[in-house]
Amino acid sequence: MSLWLGTVAAFTLPATATAAIDVYEFKSQQKEKEFHELTATLRCPKCQNNSIADSNAELAKDMRQKTYEMLSEGKSKQDVIDYMVARYGNFVTYNPPIMASTLILWAGPLLFIVIGFTVLVLRSRKNSVSKPAKGQLLDEKEQARLQALMAEMGQDMASDTEAASGNSNAAGGKVKK
Repeated sequence: MSLWLGTVAAFTLPATATAAIDVYEFKSQQKEKEFHELTATLRCPKCQNNSIADSNAELAKDMRQKTYEMLSEGKSKQDVIDYMVARYGNFVTYNPPIMASTLILWAGPLLFIVIGFTVLVLRSRKNSVSKPAKGQLLDEKEQARLQALMAEMGQDMASDTEAASGNSNAAGGKVKK
């Protein structure tokens, strides 16, 4: 029984796989070349990032069929592209023309980079302005007060050191100066 099922599957599965391949007959090699170029350059509106040659969507199959029919009728590549653009919009071409409706597609990435760079520059300037320079942490008045306190502490420390050495002499220890 399993041998019979295996044999049936072996003969029927390849038949279904080959049925999905579109076969077109062309009058000349030039028309076939144009067909392949067109199907590679037209984008599938449903798949969005696949060409109609690579897409298995029904819409792509219809577009391939229409491309074949138009080329068989003697239409040029530009006629086919114009028809597809008129029917599906500029999205079907990978390089849409610069128009008011497609301006954001062309200017968007550049605008994004300029805005990002501007934000980075402004933030770095803000950080450098808000942080004082290493030697300029205090204004002149505060710097003078700090110097006075340090001088006072230096005198206090010097007197504490002398007192400590005097205490050690009084305790019987000798300190060499």
